[in-house]
Amino acid sequence: LCQEVEFLSSSIAQLKVVQTKYVEAKDCLNVLNKSNEGKWDPPTLSRLGRGGGGRAKPPEARTMYVPGKLSDVERVLIDVGTGYYVEKTADDARDFFKRKIDFLTKQMEKIQPALQEKHAMKQ
Repeated sequence: LCQEVEFLSSSIAQLKVVQTKYVEAKDCLNVLNKSNEGKWDPPTLSRLGRGGGGRAKPPEARTMYVPGKLSDVERVLIDVGTGYYVEKTADDARDFFKRKIDFLTKQMEKIQPALQEKHAMKQ
């Protein structure tokens, strides 16, 4: 019973971590607007981490800075898993992230009652 509780708790925690990454990725799309096109250091890139002098820290490399310029605010590459990237419009990417977030939320909602039941049985 203890192992089941640990397993379910761990599963929910892992789903939350993945969900948070999708939420952050979706939030990053907010920088993609015409007012930031061509800028070296758009405000959202600053939130991701700024090194000054136009250097932006990419979200996947938290300790590395690269010079960058936001040249296309209409298309993005998104990681769809196992090393595959797909080019999408910013709106399609928002929809993709929303679907992933909703799916993960539903999975957590399915697991939560089982976890609560196991907790009740444990006590």
